[in-house]
Amino acid sequence: IFFRDLAFDIMALQAQEYGATACAIDLGAVDSLNAASTRKWLLGISATATLACVGLIAYSAGFHVKSELFAQPQPAIHARASMRSGMDVRTLTNQQGFVGTSNVGNANGLHGAQQPSATRLDSVNAAAYLSMLVPAAGSGLAGWGPLAGLITVFTAIAWGIKKVLDTPSRTYNPADVNVGKEYDAWTQEGVLEYYWGEHIHLGYYSPELRKRGNYTNWEFIQAKIDFINKMFEWSESSTPSSILDVGCGIGGTSRQLAERFTNAQVTGITLSPKQVERGMELVKERKIDNCQLKVMDALKMDFPDNSFDLVWGCESGEHMPDKKKYVEEMVRVLKPGGTLVIATWCQREETPATPFTQSEKDKLQFLYDEWAHPYFISKEEYARLLEGTGECKQVKAADWNTETIDSWRHSIWVGIRDPMGLLCKGPKVLYRCLRDAITLERMHRAFACGLMEYGMLRATKKIPLQEGGHALVSRVTTIDHSLECANVQSLTRDEATGTLCPIFLWVAFACQGPHRPHPKNSRVVILAVTVLLGHVAAAAFAGAAILSH
Repeated sequence: IFFRDLAFDIMALQAQEYGATACAIDLGAVDSLNAASTRKWLLGISATATLACVGLIAYSAGFHVKSELFAQPQPAIHARASMRSGMDVRTLTNQQGFVGTSNVGNANGLHGAQQPSATRLDSVNAAAYLSMLVPAAGSGLAGWGPLAGLITVFTAIAWGIKKVLDTPSRTYNPADVNVGKEYDAWTQEGVLEYYWGEHIHLGYYSPELRKRGNYTNWEFIQAKIDFINKMFEWSESSTPSSILDVGCGIGGTSRQLAERFTNAQVTGITLSPKQVERGMELVKERKIDNCQLKVMDALKMDFPDNSFDLVWGCESGEHMPDKKKYVEEMVRVLKPGGTLVIATWCQREETPATPFTQSEKDKLQFLYDEWAHPYFISKEEYARLLEGTGECKQVKAADWNTETIDSWRHSIWVGIRDPMGLLCKGPKVLYRCLRDAITLERMHRAFACGLMEYGMLRATKKIPLQEGGHALVSRVTTIDHSLECANVQSLTRDEATGTLCPIFLWVAFACQGPHRPHPKNSRVVILAVTVLLGHVAAAAFAGAAILSH
């Protein structure tokens, strides 16, 4: 009953944080915390209490044995020591040891009534005391056996746990395509969605938020939403009519972009069928008509060339076994003049002057193998891949480590503050989440020390030139007698003279047929005058070039 009421209180607090629409209190959901779930709670508490009791017993036993060892009175110790050394003790005090007259045997090298010096007596007494103390200590330490055994057992258990946690459990397997299977498992468990919401990526933390600190669970979700807005702003894209989300997860970003650009068609792709299933459920619940999710390999996309105005890759490059193919495929499906934007975890740039140490290599290998990553590359290498396609211009790379690093530990704290999402899932899921929490901390440390970076890449696809000196007009539209030109290449290179001249934009206007802009439209008049003057200048340049030849 206690845990049932506790669950109700937690859900009530969540409803206050996220709003009633995002987290409605369902009494049936509370009742689902049945006796089996309660037993799991009690089992965990009992195990913790048992370990505490064992530790207390071990401490008490050690204290008792230690007290017994040093409880013998000093006079008795001294007396036994003197007997072992063959001395007849006449006077014995606790503070000054052996003093006064004594008949010392031949073993001590003293003859007759010779009086030994105080220094000689002190050295003899010290030797006698030590000769007694060694076997006494040996017999006393035998009482420490149970405590030593407990310490050994706990040390072995701790070493075994560390060994297990230091051994990666989800190494990337290209033959088995285990990336999709891992995301299937995470989706079915529901833990990731419970804590991370609809966005399976890091969040954006503003300078004001970082300065304040002490983040709430609600801010963990909001930071991910803010990241999408900041990423789109950084992409410098305008108003895309078609968007591709590569590695969409359960479609959080796809739905957010679809709701923002209602006139655009948004498509998300992922390797996980369970993610598509869950994502489309959310699409239908929100009645979003311009968003669809598909199961598709990002390295072998089915889309034709030049299909999307905006190609979006958020934290999907990490799982790609061929980064070059990943970049080339996204550029292939991007329309000329369109924007490609990538957010991805990167390792630092390795150079001959700054090679990876063996420790850094070991850390990276664990991060590869624990979350099914083939390998990471640097943001500089991503930029070189984009430029290497020969189709991209205005390539820019940035590091958003400062803005995103707080997500790692924030991910751990949301679970600590709200353990209900873990404790009701059973020991298997709890163990996986424990491993994930440790990996989150490892990730934080890797980013904090500069071994990892949060790479941001953007590029624009070049508009190809047609043969004969004419440029490609990708889209000219009219809306309410006003002209909207998008992705229009207004300059081209004349093959004869090598000079730059404007193209005949009026041809494109004439192609609009009945949708031609109104003659009185000031924008059209200005544009027509500009074109006319441009042609006069072009003719002058061409004439000068001919005369010079």
